[in-house]
Formats: sequence, C-alpha cells, structure tokens
Amino acid sequence: MRDENRRFNPAQPFPSGRSPVLARNVVAASQPLAAQAGLRALAAGGNAIDAALATAITLTVVEPTMNGIGGDAFALVWDGERLHGLNASGRAPGAWRPERFAGLATMPAYGWDSVTTPGAVSAWQALSERFGALPFEALFESALRYARDGFAVSPVIARQWQTAAPQLCDQPGFAEAFLPGGEAPQAGAIWRFDEQAATLEEIAHSRGESFYRGRLARRIAEFARQTGGALDEDDLAGHCVEWVEPLAHQYRGYTLHELPPNGAGITALMALGMMAHLPVAATRPDSAERLHLQVEAMRLAFADGAAHVADPAHMRVTPEALLDDGYLEQRARLIDQKRAGSYGAGAPASGGTVYLCAADAEGRMVSLIQSNYRGFGSGVVVPGTGIALHNRGAGFSLASGHPNQVGPRKRPFHTIIPAFISRDGEPVMAFGVMGGNMQPQGHLQVAMRFIDDDSNVQACSDGPRWRINDKGALTVEAGVAAETVRGLEALGHEVTVMPADSLDFGSAQAIARLSGDLADGYAAGSDHRRDGQAVGF
Repeated sequence: MRDENRRFNPAQPFPSGRSPVLARNVVAASQPLAAQAGLRALAAGGNAIDAALATAITLTVVEPTMNGIGGDAFALVWDGERLHGLNASGRAPGAWRPERFAGLATMPAYGWDSVTTPGAVSAWQALSERFGALPFEALFESALRYARDGFAVSPVIARQWQTAAPQLCDQPGFAEAFLPGGEAPQAGAIWRFDEQAATLEEIAHSRGESFYRGRLARRIAEFARQTGGALDEDDLAGHCVEWVEPLAHQYRGYTLHELPPNGAGITALMALGMMAHLPVAATRPDSAERLHLQVEAMRLAFADGAAHVADPAHMRVTPEALLDDGYLEQRARLIDQKRAGSYGAGAPASGGTVYLCAADAEGRMVSLIQSNYRGFGSGVVVPGTGIALHNRGAGFSLASGHPNQVGPRKRPFHTIIPAFISRDGEPVMAFGVMGGNMQPQGHLQVAMRFIDDDSNVQACSDGPRWRINDKGALTVEAGVAAETVRGLEALGHEVTVMPADSLDFGSAQAIARLSGDLADGYAAGSDHRRDGQAVGF
C-alpha cells in the first residue's frame, strides 16, 4: 500500500539554489546534457529504462572524467510490478594469478594491471533488450551528436579533467585521446571526439557484440598485448551480465534495497540496520549526537565489509548472515553513545562514477550507476576508439587467503551501488550518491533524511554530509555547523572540516513518487555539488 500519510514537504532548509522538479516523467543526472538526452528519449515514446540508457550512454561523452565506454555498471529497475537487480561488473583477466602481483603491498591503482573486463556496454544491451521500448540504436542519438558536433565542457568536469591530467598523462593512449595540445580543456571549451562517436555507433549497430566478440574486442586485446596488459579476447568474450535478487532491510516502515555483493551496498544496509537499534529519535537532525551514531554504525559496517565482502562465489559468510537483525543488534551494542570507538570485523554466522535515475508516467523507475572508478579510470585509452578503460582491479586485495584476494576471472569488491526505497511493496524512491567509499555513507545519510526527517529529495541531497575517507579519517563538509563539529570532537572524534569547494562528498540524484493528493507524479532532485540537473515533463 502506498504511504498516503506522507505529504510532499516543500521546505528547503539548506543552501542550494535548486528546487525539486515535479513532473510525471523525470530524469536526474550529474550532467545537464545527459539528463536532457534521457528526457528526449521519454518524449520520443521511450520509457524510464530507455531514458536511463540514453542518459548513461551520453554521460560517457559529456562526463568522461567519471565514466566511459570501458567502465562497469549496475542497476535496479522497478518495472511497474517488481524490483529487478542487474550486476554488469566485469571479472579479472584469466592471467591475473596472485603471483603476478608478488612483491606489491596493494593492487596497482592505474595502468593495465588495474583493468578488469568492462561491463557497461553489456548493461546497456541487457536493460534495453529486457525492458526497453525504443530501438537500441535510438538510445545513442544524443551521445553521437555531442561526440561529433561537440559540446561545451561544464565547470566541475573541467576541474576534474585538469586534476587528472598530470596523474594519467603517461598512461598508454591517454594524452593522445584526452589532452589535445598537451592540456585538459577549460570550462566552456568545445569538446569533440569523432573516434568515440565511431565506437558508439559500432556498439549501437552491433548491439554491443563488437565490443565483446568483434572488431572492438580485438582492438582492445591487441593494444593490451602491445603495451603490457593481460586482458585478452577470451576475457571479453566470456563476459556476461547477471540478473540478481536485490538485498533488502527494513527501517521504520520503509525498505532500503541494494544489490548483493560483489558491491558495497550491503554495508549501507548494515549501517541502517544498526541505526534501528539506536536512539535516533532522541537526536536532532544534523546534531553531533545524530552524526556520532551514524559514523559509528558506518565504521562497524565498513569493518565487516572489508573483511567479508567479495565476489559471492568466494565469500565465507552469506549476505543474509551479515544482515541478520540479531547480528546487527549485537554490533549496534558496541557503540558507546558518549564516545567514539574503533572496531574490527564481527563474526557473523558462517556460510570516479556517475549515478542517474529516471521514472515514467506508467510507474517504472530506474536507479543506475556506471563508473570508470577513479576519475578516468586506469588512464589506459585504446587508440582510435575513445575507449577509456576502468581501474576496478584496484578493488582487489593482495592478502593471501582473503575472500577478495585477486584471482583469475574473479569479480573485485565494488564501490558503485544504486539504491531504492520501497514501502509495503510499493516503490518510493530511486536514488544514489556517487563517489568511491562515500556511496554507502551517502545512502545512509540520504535515506535517514528522507525517512527520519521527512525531507524532500532535493533537501535530502542538499544537507551537509560527513565522510569516513579512504584512510579512515572523519571529514565533514564546510556547511556542517560549528556546534556540531565541537560536539563530535567532545565525543572523541578527530574531525577535519573540508574546504567549501571540496568534491569529496559525492553527488546525489534522487526521484521519489509523490503520494496523497499529488500521487500522479514524482519529485526529482539533483546535487548542487556538481553540474547536474533534474528535468521532467
């Protein structure tokens, strides 16, 4: 049953400059031209799945700093009756045995030894075939136009491009593809990429077959052989997507849905599950007491995720064991409400990214994420194709015997995770927060703003965020109140307040179904921290 008691709350309590978009058909994405591409697909008779795919494909052109043709993808799709999960992440090359990385302390972050088989193209094909209404080739129209005719590079993307340039300029093929004249484009510069257009056109006409078993696959494998990579034709030909059953956990009458491992979505579910056993109602939104409970629950979830989550074929504990309510209650009891703690993994019973969402007037909703991981990814770009390859292999562990230890044809631990909220079996919200390990933390914060604080989708995104960074340090946005920072420090947290222009706190997009008198439509929000946009009609 739909939540008829929840009314749309128009309040915008945080600085934003953006209002929620209310419409029957909506798209929200991190780059305006991509969001508009999705809207054009809807206007042409497509559904929410078509809109999401047109947006995703266009993002590889207009936001190359975060995703590309050579990345991975995941999706949650509400088809009007039930929720479906898609895992299109790729596996390690068959030659990646642990001894290949002997002597290293960690997996390489860049170059060929960070490149696993890309899965994004397979996600586009699989989603279109199962749910789409438009011809597959029609989904590429906007992307092809921008790649051939050019588009003005938006401000945040220009900044990210300039930051990545010195780090990746020596990787095979990168400078030739993305640094014309030796420099990254400035904001407002017109960027064209005919080679990428030709590749996208080939993918469109072959329905992705060329990328995995045709001419493009041979070009990728040949470049790997020439420049020290292990990825070969067999790795590409052996790739396939997996339709999976989403994981779910209830919180205050709502259900948060995430994809199962090899992704990190389970850590968001664990943290929210622990919050159900903590005195959240006794805390104020954005208070030190509220943030303390969230941070501690997330630290516990991260400890378990780091120890247990991997390719499910290699996990020693099941997702069900990690999400067992008794186990989560036990973990929550470790949290001292008056003092910050440090946590190891528990013992349950044995057994650079873009996010977008779309919804249509017939009730379909899509939560989709695709990524090259760290910015442009590995930095490796296949000459003459515009295929920038991701660096998902960096997500493997080199610890002997660890469930996530690198190995042939194994999927690495993944940070990119789409999310979805339902209530009583009905869809409520498609959302995501891109940005490395910020993603499950962002899911926790956005979900609680929506459920506990009754915020609208734009306000859920606008609220100031905290983040446990990759080194385990607690950072907060400049917008977090000084009183809250002092309160966290009094509770024993070491807090770093980041500069006002920090990009460390991710980018959210969200679409929620309206209820009550406004039930015929959606509210959509897009993060003010990026160039993105929510659009609708």
